[in-house]
Amino acid sequence: MPAQALPAQRRAPLRAKSEQRVRDILRVGREVFTERGYERATTTEIAQRLGVSEATVFTYFRGKRELCMRVIADWYDEIIAVIESGLPREAGTREQLQFVVHTHLRLFLIQGTGLCELVLSEGRKRDSSMIGEGRAAGGTGFGEAFVELQRRYTRPLMELLSRGQARGEVRRDIPLRLLRSLVFGPMEHMLWEVIIAGRQIDVDQASRDLVALLWPALQAPDAELQRLRQMRERVEAALRV
Repeated sequence: MPAQALPAQRRAPLRAKSEQRVRDILRVGREVFTERGYERATTTEIAQRLGVSEATVFTYFRGKRELCMRVIADWYDEIIAVIESGLPREAGTREQLQFVVHTHLRLFLIQGTGLCELVLSEGRKRDSSMIGEGRAAGGTGFGEAFVELQRRYTRPLMELLSRGQARGEVRRDIPLRLLRSLVFGPMEHMLWEVIIAGRQIDVDQASRDLVALLWPALQAPDAELQRLRQMRERVEAALRV
């Protein structure tokens, strides 16, 4: 066996071990941030739960802020993946919006209440919404990196609304970023009611009610007329056949 092949063979197991260590730190980090919040969470506790030294955590992450950002980013990526894989592409914009709102509420409330509280509470400290686009650096010191994370997280909704404009279903006279805030704002208040007041909601009904409230504000003024015209055209075409 050539001598030069040996280092590569030795590196592969080390790389796999490092990747597994990162996954373990992120898994336990998510648990601790969910239970403690950002301020009370410590890298010391994360290391203790893993049975490693705190220095081991710092080998892979420069500090608590970077680790927390990665935990939130990974959670956001999971939600984005569910939305993008399940979005009914052939449906109209309203039906797609219904899917996005329902999925957002379901994953934030049913599968990730603790992380939801973390995201919302840190957003309040920044004087901006962490489920919309951040506006100011400060507070936890997440800064521009978090602003970009928020843009990435809200991109599926922005693309949905943009496609709706191209179809003539969503109004064009208001900037997309304001339409995005119109959707995320009420959802944030709904989430706070659950987290702070302990109010239980029916996610299915809440998402239907919210979209019924939002759609008239998002819909292009002549969209309903256009939809009726298209329906009439389809009926006339069917009758000709």
